[in-house]
Amino acid sequence: MILAGDVGGTKCNIALFAEKNGKLHVVFKQRFASKDFAKFDLIIKEFTHQAAPHLTDEKVRAAGFGVAGPVINNRIHATNLPWVIDADSLSRELGVKTIALMNDLGATGHSLDHLPAEDFVVLNQGAPVQGATRALLGAGTGLGQSILFWDGNRYRVVPSEGGHSDFAPHTDEQIELLKFMRKRYPQVSWELILSGRGFRTLHEFLSPTVKHPVFDDPDADPAPFITKSGLSKECPICVQTLDLWTAIYGSEAGNLALKVLALGGVYVAGGIAVKILPKMQDGTFFKAFRDKWHFTDMLSNVPVSVVLNENAPLIGAAYEALATLGR
Repeated sequence: MILAGDVGGTKCNIALFAEKNGKLHVVFKQRFASKDFAKFDLIIKEFTHQAAPHLTDEKVRAAGFGVAGPVINNRIHATNLPWVIDADSLSRELGVKTIALMNDLGATGHSLDHLPAEDFVVLNQGAPVQGATRALLGAGTGLGQSILFWDGNRYRVVPSEGGHSDFAPHTDEQIELLKFMRKRYPQVSWELILSGRGFRTLHEFLSPTVKHPVFDDPDADPAPFITKSGLSKECPICVQTLDLWTAIYGSEAGNLALKVLALGGVYVAGGIAVKILPKMQDGTFFKAFRDKWHFTDMLSNVPVSVVLNENAPLIGAAYEALATLGR
């Protein structure tokens, strides 16, 4: 058995996988609200209690966890949670020698070669270069970025915290957005825009006077309302917000492709892209992606796909845990 987890700021998906001939399939899976637990170890205790009937005589041979945050000395200080996740502590808790800790988007990266074709929507077919570097980014609660390089046998994932680097405006409108946001934040990062919270910020930038009832509830997330109203075109400012957000997302995806020379393809993961898929497909994203002056032609040949499977980080964490057994 392989134990795996996708640990995010909003929810944690934990699952047991059985392995046969190198392929994994889910035996038992549960979702937990992250905010309901003071630390990750408590989620693991609860899950192992619930999963006990499914283990029977089998033992967990390895575990892998994708967590929103950087892995340093086999520990992760979760970015959007007051948690410290330590591999040695988990090893003792689970009685498992092999624990693979990785960035959550890195976990998605490990899943890419294990997902079927129907788990992807192609935004640009392009012409992938065999064995070339790939890039992966995903907007959700935060903005994750990863690099995938070919080691001669398989793709390895290099983690990154590029989502926290400085936002670089691309148009006059985006320059004004940067000025607007600098009044609110000591640093304007890509993640402040390219995450769920970014939609309200952009909406308020575009029209400070247009407000919606959801804005009055401090506990409500206005992003679903804004994106839904933008897609349905019920609210003109929501339409503009969705346009601007998608263009900025495409621009940063193009930046990442240039920085790592991602001629093997760019993959867009995270929950937001799936929720606004019609907008991702209407050309706004890819137009901004390829708008890089002398490198427009090169980027036009880079394959770009959206990852549809929300369980990709969980699957990737499980396969990376399995891979550690063969090392």
